[in-house]
Amino acid sequence: MKNQSKLILLSAALAIFALPVVAQSTDASANSQPTGQTVQDRKDNQQDRIAQGVKSGELTAGETSNLEKKESNLNQEERDMRSLDNGHLTTADKDTLNQQQNKLSHQIYDDKHNAATQNTDPKSVEGQRAENQQDRIAHGIKSGQLTDKEAANLESNEAKINNEVRNDRAANGGKLNAQQKAQVNRQQNQESRQIYRARHNGRVR
Repeated sequence: MKNQSKLILLSAALAIFALPVVAQSTDASANSQPTGQTVQDRKDNQQDRIAQGVKSGELTAGETSNLEKKESNLNQEERDMRSLDNGHLTTADKDTLNQQQNKLSHQIYDDKHNAATQNTDPKSVEGQRAENQQDRIAHGIKSGQLTDKEAANLESNEAKINNEVRNDRAANGGKLNAQQKAQVNRQQNQESRQIYRARHNGRVR
């Protein structure tokens, strides 16, 4: 009986000593999870895929603008979530963001594998300048020099210029007249300056 009592007391003592260890282990595990790290990794990966699509011509300016707007909206939602919880993301927040990133990931894939492409080997001067602008934007996205909002705005401008060129060509037998070329050149000069300013304004992704 005495031995049984001793065994019970010994077990109780060991359990008491073990409690702080278990608690400490649980707290350490919770604190060791970097809040939002997985979310940030996903964002960086999405941007890299978009930049690659711009560079390869798999993404048109219009598609890129649309993707970057969605990325911007998603990032704003993340900021709003963090502001409600002292800069942290809850498990529910992370799950929500992950689901939305999954949707955006599917759209990036679909846009990169559909029939719409950007000409990466243009013959005209206007086309070559447009290709150069796209390369500069792609580099800015890849390097983080361009935020999602800046990239969306620049690509929206590119899409408008490209659409204008297509309409002018369609109305003029597939060619641009001197006046139209001058107009496109002015717009591309303005776009070039915007790209430079956006990449060197100190704002980074």
